[in-house]
Amino acid sequence: MNNETPRHSDAPMPPGDVAAEHGGGRVRRTTRRALLAGLGAAGLAAAATAYWRLGSDEIVGGVLVHARARELPSLRFTGGSGEATSLTAFRDRVVLLNVWATWCPPCREEMPALDRLQATLGGPHFEVVAVSVDAGGMPVIQAFFRDTGVTHLHPYLDAFHDAAALIETGIPITLLVDRNGQEAGRKLGPAAWDDAQIVRLIRRYLPA
Repeated sequence: MNNETPRHSDAPMPPGDVAAEHGGGRVRRTTRRALLAGLGAAGLAAAATAYWRLGSDEIVGGVLVHARARELPSLRFTGGSGEATSLTAFRDRVVLLNVWATWCPPCREEMPALDRLQATLGGPHFEVVAVSVDAGGMPVIQAFFRDTGVTHLHPYLDAFHDAAALIETGIPITLLVDRNGQEAGRKLGPAAWDDAQIVRLIRRYLPA
């Protein structure tokens, strides 16, 4: 019997492997399969509605858009040369903060769309910030970018484990952050990030 995770799935990967990687440097596949089995439709539905506020929030292209922006901590991570930076460094820009890993199939599948989104909107007013929780570090991320032809995204690593603290149900998880550094919306699971509906949503937060 083949117990491998299907290559194509819209289900977010559970956070069990993140904890395992941070703790011991190994991916505990049995834990991941057990969590996947337990997550199920009911778990995903609960996760999708955890942030729902009837009559105020809205869902656009699968992104839950908050009626009122929410405060975020100053999330720290490192760049391609090992330099420390944080979400605060992107203040005055709209940010799409994506928390992902190379071992997560849904994360891998959506990365080209994030790369295309950066090519379309990236600049002084917008940035896709993809922060990996890979235990293998920056070489693993850079190799994945090379192998998949991702050329518009900068590699970032969750070296301080701040991004991992955002993971409540699984990855990928993506936050839409406004120019004030506040969370304007979020999406659990993969998305077609260069879809016209999502591009229009992001443009709402860009300066005219």
